[in-house]
Amino acid sequence: MSYTLPLARLIEEFQKLPGIGPKSAQRLAFHVLKQTHEDVRNFSDALLDARDKIGYCQQCFNLSAQSVCEICSQPGRKHNVLCLVSEPKDLYALERTGEFKGMYHVLQGLISPLEGIGPEDLKIKELLARLGEPGVEEVILALPPSIEGDTTSLYLSRMIKPLGIRLTRIAFGLPVGADLEYADSMTITRALQGRQAI
Repeated sequence: MSYTLPLARLIEEFQKLPGIGPKSAQRLAFHVLKQTHEDVRNFSDALLDARDKIGYCQQCFNLSAQSVCEICSQPGRKHNVLCLVSEPKDLYALERTGEFKGMYHVLQGLISPLEGIGPEDLKIKELLARLGEPGVEEVILALPPSIEGDTTSLYLSRMIKPLGIRLTRIAFGLPVGADLEYADSMTITRALQGRQAI
């Protein structure tokens, strides 16, 4: 099927988004064309604004528009417990449960030799710097139960255990291969409550 060039380009751009196939991209493109010019401009401005203003928290590497994110600057959080996650989306999944009141550290990925991602490509050096400061008593590994997650957990356990910090991993209330992002709050809560020493 041959679309007019601007429509074809719009569909093509939507298809670049994760989880959006040709039919979904077409549906989104047609939806945008039905919107008012003002609605489309607001959407466009929101995309550009988010891309321009959102960076990483200097402390935990969560997404933030400030140098220190809202979670790190939140009063009342436990600074002696640090939860390690792979991506910001996993942090938000844990936060949705309301169960965890400690601090986070976002690794920005997982070790994956097949994809050429090694420990030096993650925020592990920054993590070890945080753990070198007094105060952290427990580190929780909240990484996905996958080959990459297990590889990263094993690597981190070898780095953290010699520091004398209690190391735990969330329980596997999550199915193997699942991402925290798609788990329901109860499953994540149970996984947090059932964490075990490793």
